[in-house]
Amino acid sequence: MTAMRERPIGVFDSGLGGLTAVRELRRLLPHEDIVYFGDTGRVPYGTRGVDTIIRYAKQDIAFLLEQKVKFVMAACGTVSSTLPAEFSAALPVGFTGVVQCTAQAAAKATKTGRIGIIGTPATIASRSYEAALRALRSDVQITAQSCPLFVPLVENGYFNADNEVTRLVAEDYLKPLQKAEVDTLILGCTHYPLIAPILAKVMGPQVALIDSGRETALCTAALLREADLLRNDGHIGTAQYFVSDSTESFATLSGWFLGEYAGGDVTRISVDHYPADGGISQ
Repeated sequence: MTAMRERPIGVFDSGLGGLTAVRELRRLLPHEDIVYFGDTGRVPYGTRGVDTIIRYAKQDIAFLLEQKVKFVMAACGTVSSTLPAEFSAALPVGFTGVVQCTAQAAAKATKTGRIGIIGTPATIASRSYEAALRALRSDVQITAQSCPLFVPLVENGYFNADNEVTRLVAEDYLKPLQKAEVDTLILGCTHYPLIAPILAKVMGPQVALIDSGRETALCTAALLREADLLRNDGHIGTAQYFVSDSTESFATLSGWFLGEYAGGDVTRISVDHYPADGGISQ
């Protein structure tokens, strides 16, 4: 068991948005090592077909398993909404995605039962958040909105609180949610916390924003604690980063996403050769 505790936590996303979840993990679990893979060469996942998303996710997971991780977090709303439950259940280590954790937080936060969801086209089309919310509360009124431009805007640095381009896009996307008078808004993609100040300004102070990265980090910490897999040896946690495209812009981008936890080794790899079944026999 001691050797298992000393293994790192594996985290992956289609790009670098999942680093917002890594930031929360490092804050919550300072003694844990983390291995992060960002599939920057194939980002975004959210506009691709379901079969392609699942194949990419399985290859990402196969890479993390090769790193001898003790747990896998899919810090990606798109993957969490499409990866078959039977696949994640068959993994040799624990697994969590963002959907269930975030839905639980939103169901608890809402006072009126009117909840908004924003995410990539694939996430919204899957209706995964809706299913999770309705399983938790039968009285919820849900308004879901696809926001395909948010990920590329964030990945290209258009996220400052006073950015007019992103503000105009947000005002357009969020109109149905304003009309529905939601009091809780799920940020269904781990890129979105970077534009939370813009979203908050558009929606107003009466709307609670639910950060999927933070909620999933909290879930991961709880699951590791329940499984007695948290390190207890005083080790100072480190983070190791892998991407599938150029590492040149990682320093800048990771600084945006990781904040005070920026820094660390980054290596470019290819996951194309990893098995499309994730190395897990079905």
